[in-house]
Amino acid sequence: MAETLVVDGCEIAVERRAGGAPGLFWLGGFRSDMAGSKAGAVDSFGAARGLAVTRFDYSGHGRSGGEFAAGTISRWLGEALAVFATTAGPQLVVGSSMGGWLALLLVRELRRRGASRVRGLVLIAPATDMTELMLAQMSEKERENLRTYGFVEQPTDYADAPYRITRALIEDGSRHLLFGRAIETFCPVTILQGVRDTDVPKEHTLKLVQHLVSDPVTLTLVPDGDHRLSRDADLALLGRALEGLL
Repeated sequence: MAETLVVDGCEIAVERRAGGAPGLFWLGGFRSDMAGSKAGAVDSFGAARGLAVTRFDYSGHGRSGGEFAAGTISRWLGEALAVFATTAGPQLVVGSSMGGWLALLLVRELRRRGASRVRGLVLIAPATDMTELMLAQMSEKERENLRTYGFVEQPTDYADAPYRITRALIEDGSRHLLFGRAIETFCPVTILQGVRDTDVPKEHTLKLVQHLVSDPVTLTLVPDGDHRLSRDADLALLGRALEGLL
């Protein structure tokens, strides 16, 4: 069922499937949307098992309103929290790439509010502290343009037009960094990571595992997997990860 939720004056597109618990809550990646193959696989998994499924597009993404260039981690996290508040009962949160970072931030904020209903996490190539990863992968010229002009445009394998990375996104991201201290989710965590991922290298995910010191963690490395992890075999692996948490 398609819905629209207004968050801070912006229309957020939501797709909701009615069903039982635990619900499945999808958090997409940077510049991705809820119509992608992994989000669709989560929805199909829920449909086959009679589970509730909630997907949505961040502002500036997919069918939601707003400008992409105005997006920040704070804004997208706020939207995730607002959509999560419309769900009921325990939830399994599935986060892909940037959505993996947002999943960890979502759990942390819900715990702060004393209202966490998250019973498990599935993180696909989680881009924890993504803005710092972006900075580290920029050339000195790109960092200079970011400082001077407030943005940098980078070619990407995922779209014809380059991605615009704003200084506001990078600076806001520094308010939400997780590395450097223990990360506690208080639930099981399953991580799927492609060994051939050049956007979020496997070493970055291994660093995340080292920070998850108090929760049960399952890490699956896909030897020939890239950042997308959207082949049929990858989607089947995602289904098994969800089945394991159930």
